[in-house]
Order: sequence, then structure tokens, then C-alpha cells
Amino acid sequence: MSVQFLTRDEPGFGPQKIAYQQQDAVEPGLGVVFCGGFRSDMTGTKAQALAEWARARATPFTRFDYFGHGASTGTFTDGTMSYWRGDIPKVLDEVCPGPQILVGSSFGGWLSLMAALDRPEKVAGLLLIAPAVDMTERLMWDRFSEKAREKLMREGLIYDPSEYDPEGYPISQALIEDGRHHLMLGQSIELDIPVRILHGQKDDAVPWQLSLELAEQLTSQNVELQFLKDGDHRLSEPAQIDKIINLLDALLGAPA
Repeated sequence: MSVQFLTRDEPGFGPQKIAYQQQDAVEPGLGVVFCGGFRSDMTGTKAQALAEWARARATPFTRFDYFGHGASTGTFTDGTMSYWRGDIPKVLDEVCPGPQILVGSSFGGWLSLMAALDRPEKVAGLLLIAPAVDMTERLMWDRFSEKAREKLMREGLIYDPSEYDPEGYPISQALIEDGRHHLMLGQSIELDIPVRILHGQKDDAVPWQLSLELAEQLTSQNVELQFLKDGDHRLSEPAQIDKIINLLDALLGAPA
């Protein structure tokens, strides 16, 4: 399937291309959009598995790359939560004609929550996989050593060690400071849609306790949280993907 592109033209960034792939159903209906993780792209294991599932099920399915990720244009270190927050709504507005279930993985979980708030008429439900809510503060700034914080403020950029990137994730001062305008935990998250959360309890990137906090903050009464005791952050093993697909099948059949 060929990669297609949308154009975003925002002040300060200029014209940028969002890469995406879309599969149409035999008959139109509720669709699914996969929103990947930080420094990930739409060719990952979960995205590919969901594409195959959607094709077999004849369910509309869209996957895409954020600004500065994968086949999309832009320099990753120029990205901020304010800008990335606009990517999912742009995809929903431009290529998704009907309501969608957002499947948000890690960073994509936080962005999916933002998109549900920004496009309530287009988001019919959420499936969040190890959602990294408030990650710029909780999982970056709060975890950084005093030395790392000082370097970040002095130089504007540090590389955060990660098992998922041998060079470390480049984290900018702008990302941290801008992220503070989008924090969600510690206050009510006003959503009235089905939300399913799946989190591995051996996740060493996003603590599973964050999902407990998130579930408590959501105002929706249709929230279910499942833990996989032996699950890591990726949740990409066949049995774990089966769990994701089972949750998604149920969501697609659930009333909003």
C-alpha cells in the first residue's frame, strides 16, 4: 500500500507533510486510527498487525507518522506538544469521514486523549496502550538528574538514554516547557466515550501506576483498565497483540 501525504501549514513551521496509509472497508462504518509512540512510526509491529486485522475485518483503518517521525517531514527536535497535538485532528479532519476509534500507544495515548477533547464529534472511543500521559513532566523532567536539568536549560537539548534508541532520545527545552501547557493528570478529563486501557506491569518506560491515575481522572463511566503482569512497554508479542485486538473488537461493538 502506497504512502500518501497531507499538508499542514502552521506559523513558524511552514508547509509540512504528514505521511499516512489508509485502508477502506468494503462497506463504510466506524473506523480505527493507530497513533504510534514517541520516535516510532507507522511500520511498527502493532501498526502492521492492526492493519492486517482491519483488512480481514473490512474495517476502515488509518495509520500515520507525526511531524518529524518516519516518512513525515520536519525535524524531530523542533517538535513540541502544541504542534504534535494538531497532527491527529488534521488526519481526522482530512481523511477520516466518520467517527473513529483511536488506538494510542504510549506517547500516542496522550495525544489521543488530546484529540478526543479537540474533536469530540470524530472520536467515538479510545484504546490506550501504556499511555504516556504527561510524559514530558512525569517521565522526563521529574526523572532527570539535577545535572541533566542544568544542561538542558543551559544548552537547550540533551540526549535521554533509552533501550529503544541507542543514541538516546533528543529532548529539547522547548518540548519540556511547552508540555506544561498540556498536562492532564491531577484534574478531571472531561470525556464521555468508552475508554479501554492496557498496560504491562513490567513496563520500565511508563509506570503502570500512571494508568491508574488516568482512569481515576476520566469522567467517562465507561472505562476499563487491564494489566498484563508479564507485559513490558512494547506489548508487541502475539498474545499481547491478541489482547489489543480483542479489546478493539469489543469497542467496535460497544455503544458510545
